[in-house]
Amino acid sequence: MNKGTEVRHGVDRAGTLAALVAAALFAASQGAAATAPRTNVLIILCDDLGYADVGFQGSKEIATPHLDRLAASGVRCTNGSVSHSFCSPTRAGMLTGRYQARFGHEFNPVYDPLDASEGLPLTERLLPQHLKGSGYRTGWVGKWHLGASPDHTPWRRGFDETYGFIGGGHAFQKWTPNGRQYTLPLSRNGQSLDEVPEHLTPAFGTEGADFVRRNRNEPWLLYMAFNAPHTPHQPTAEREARFARIANVARRRYLAQISLLDDAVGEITGALAETGQAQRTLVFFFSDNGGPVAQGASNAPLRGQKGQVYEGGVRVPFLVSWPGKLPGGKIYDRPVSSLDVVPTALAVAGARLPKERKLDGVNLIPFLTGGSKGEPHPHLFWRVAAGHAVRSGQWKLVRQKEKAPELYDLAADPSEATDVFATETEAAARLTRELDGWDRQLIAPVFLGSSVKNEDWGPGGANQRGKSNPMKKDP
Repeated sequence: MNKGTEVRHGVDRAGTLAALVAAALFAASQGAAATAPRTNVLIILCDDLGYADVGFQGSKEIATPHLDRLAASGVRCTNGSVSHSFCSPTRAGMLTGRYQARFGHEFNPVYDPLDASEGLPLTERLLPQHLKGSGYRTGWVGKWHLGASPDHTPWRRGFDETYGFIGGGHAFQKWTPNGRQYTLPLSRNGQSLDEVPEHLTPAFGTEGADFVRRNRNEPWLLYMAFNAPHTPHQPTAEREARFARIANVARRRYLAQISLLDDAVGEITGALAETGQAQRTLVFFFSDNGGPVAQGASNAPLRGQKGQVYEGGVRVPFLVSWPGKLPGGKIYDRPVSSLDVVPTALAVAGARLPKERKLDGVNLIPFLTGGSKGEPHPHLFWRVAAGHAVRSGQWKLVRQKEKAPELYDLAADPSEATDVFATETEAAARLTRELDGWDRQLIAPVFLGSSVKNEDWGPGGANQRGKSNPMKKDP
């Protein structure tokens, strides 16, 4: 063999070896990618929490160290809103990723296991049903409030493991289980329990932490739906004593309830750290609506409260954490929504986005990482018995029954103190068209729940319950 041939063969052999090594490394990387742990999704929803009533929002009256650490690990969305201003409709929107008025869920359903009409319509597909199809283990703990008939229960709506109560509220301690809503027996996986925990909030925290530990070897979704700090305010005596300096009894007990909630959240996030799952768990935390002021909550500096479409009714403490993927300690000030939970969760899980139904939420991850610079939502809408509203950038239009329409510049006036409808005519006209156009896509409420009034539902004031806005094919 001459020298040239030898060199050529040497190069060929080296090239072949390099190619084989590269192929092996690629195959290994592909195998590793295929077997890498998938991202968990943890949704922590609390009930009636005021905008100002946690440490990471600047409260000087209560320490919430566990929630503050969660905020420091992720992104605090200072313009985070929910899609309704009271309990059940917000939950319906959050679990579907769709404005609940698209499918007629606009009231709190009556607790009635014999009434199959009261609850989140069975035509809707929920987040756990989507994720189960992608191999996820799914769990619900806490408050349901989306219908009590057998087909409406969480174990029939995609949740593998369930623990909590089906109604809209519950006593926290020392109740006698019976058939009444606030004293219902707790249930586990559809079976009623005789047990009465020492206090409901720590019990839910322990249950959530146990779910995290049990399912450490598979991807999971956990919906932690705390009923704290909703009434009745029944903190433990020890926890209430920590707030003895607060003269207002309602506020003292309300803050004590939040302190117990913070500890329960800490137990769950502690289980994530203990089992090595924190880096692969996307966490959402927010309230289902603004706080009720008469019951001790503060939504400062926002105007309004639970049940209203002013900012104090719909803007809430809102956190998104995903260590290693989202920046820690970041503030994001563009408007985001609880409707974004479903598309964001499906995206990080690698699950298919549904095409058969219109989703109103967006995948927040590109926006929170800075990859997408635009607005997640050019418009956000609300339709509530108390009124209708639309937000577009800095502008917010509010229309309430028997009142003149109002327009606010939220950038300059976050407290909605100065109505500029008469002077900012171009913005007022544009938002009016947007709100009217959105409302034409919706249907009338399909159940009236605890409502006893025949409210007006069109933003123009026309009664639309089966009259000027009949049930339409869902867009």
